[in-house]
Amino acid sequence: MNTTKFILKVLFMLLTVTSSHSQTAMTNIYGRNKISLNGEWRAIIDPGLVGDYLRIWEERKPEKKTDFIEYSFEGAPILIVPSDFNSQYPELTFFEAWVWYQKEFSYKKKSDERTFLYFGAVNYIADVYLNGTHLGKHEGGFTPFEFEITETIKEGKNSIVVKVDNRKQVDGLPGSGYDWLNYGGITRDVFLVKTPASYIEDYSIQLQKGSSDQIEAWVKINNSTKKQPVTISIPELNIFQTTNVSEQGIANFTIQGKVERWNPENPKLYNVHISSGEDLLEDTIGFRTIEVKGKEIHLNGKPVFLRGVNIHEENPMKANRASTYADAELLLHSAKELGCNFVRLVHYPHNEHIIRLADKMGLMVWDEIPVYQHIAFSSAGMQKKLETVLSEMIARDRNRCAVIFWCLSNETYTSTDNRSESLIELTHFCRSLDSTRLITSVLSNQGYSNNTFNVWDPIVEYCDVIAINEYLGWYIPFSGDPAEVKWEFNYPEKPLIITEFGGESKYGSTFGPKDEAAWWNEEYQEKIYQDQIKMFNVTSNLAGVCPWTLFDYRSTSRLHPIFQNGYNRKGLISEYGDKKKAWYIMKDYYDLKKKEMSY
Repeated sequence: MNTTKFILKVLFMLLTVTSSHSQTAMTNIYGRNKISLNGEWRAIIDPGLVGDYLRIWEERKPEKKTDFIEYSFEGAPILIVPSDFNSQYPELTFFEAWVWYQKEFSYKKKSDERTFLYFGAVNYIADVYLNGTHLGKHEGGFTPFEFEITETIKEGKNSIVVKVDNRKQVDGLPGSGYDWLNYGGITRDVFLVKTPASYIEDYSIQLQKGSSDQIEAWVKINNSTKKQPVTISIPELNIFQTTNVSEQGIANFTIQGKVERWNPENPKLYNVHISSGEDLLEDTIGFRTIEVKGKEIHLNGKPVFLRGVNIHEENPMKANRASTYADAELLLHSAKELGCNFVRLVHYPHNEHIIRLADKMGLMVWDEIPVYQHIAFSSAGMQKKLETVLSEMIARDRNRCAVIFWCLSNETYTSTDNRSESLIELTHFCRSLDSTRLITSVLSNQGYSNNTFNVWDPIVEYCDVIAINEYLGWYIPFSGDPAEVKWEFNYPEKPLIITEFGGESKYGSTFGPKDEAAWWNEEYQEKIYQDQIKMFNVTSNLAGVCPWTLFDYRSTSRLHPIFQNGYNRKGLISEYGDKKKAWYIMKDYYDLKKKEMSY
């Protein structure tokens, strides 16, 4: 398939999966002409779900002596955006219902520009109103969306109202149960974005798969004119290339350039300029290749071992949703200190801050959509939801060289109706959007007995790597010597990543015998890690490991009042920043692997 046909196919698919209620967000929001709406928003807490009946978005006020209105944003509590609402007031800690946000702002209109209202993410369903007009709805708590408001915004004073519904959905992504706190609210940046009448909507600029010097690029222009020119320049490489858009508003580029390739030891980024008409965007983009060769993963043509760790989007010190650049720095610097060259961001797309910082720090990234355990794959409309959230994640992150994996699911079950068929179809769809990265799904269907793993899931055939979660030593005891574990794969030629392993311990626990799991001793967790490493050393096609998890994190399913107290205690570091004994085991292992392998 030639480049033009491929791009047309991708854009057609993006159009067919985009919700009719909201627009897929323009890429590179931080390079745009924008006005921040972050900060203080007024809020009405609606546990009884009566706000629709009261028509809160109309923001009515009494006009006659006999009028009374049973809601008011005046005198209402203040919520900070971006952040979750659960951590801002104690009585909202486990709140799952509706919260109505309201923000007033002033605006000066210009006749020659368009205006968009952009949300980095709202968890989980957002209904958005501007000056009483319903702009639309977005479902999905971890990806950006926008509305064009050129005709709706007014000169002078304006008011936005957002109804946020963070209730768990049986047919949601994720579904009705998961092992982390359900942080609700406007959890990421909100911007007013100003563009020319014709603007750069989307683009992809990256090395052609398997090439060290050929850059394949396309730029999509919204509201383009016939044969409108588009220019890509990379000053450091003396690259300056112009081409005209097609009838579909797409400009395709093939660019030759001797690039210095991005890697964890040298995370080289280039300043890239894209211009067309009155619109100009700047981005920092790295160039690298990632591929599978036999049982190995190759970065820039060299084998690499992924020294990873799992990270939830939570600031452990503040016990809230990680939403700022400073939060991203805390999490990624902690991963670097452990010796990581790779982070698995679970179990949903994380804030764009952390993806961009990973680019700068040289940390490879696993990007994952929230397809977690009991998803209602056979529910009407589910496949479209899957494709939409995947499209939104890829559209945001496709130019971030740190991202080497698109992960389509975690711990789903072959016994679930339509699960395998749905994920296979989604894998094909993902490759149509981006074939340059590795694609996988995380398994938990493998059998273990007689000290042997049997990995047999049918979706392995469609994945670039085998990814499994196993908790030998915690949920399942080793049935033999860890140094003698055997593996049987239905596709033995593929590389294996152990994406989760570990056990729980409470930092500083001195209760009970050291060899009994029920006491959450650090020594018990330490022994699990020692045994796991013995197993790693005899696993021939092992290409990477990711302990679960970097920090202890909040979870409503962890109910032990002494040792858990609402936290999943599998972290290598406590929520206060204390390193557990297992942290040092992994640190030593990663230091050794770094000496043995590239990067």
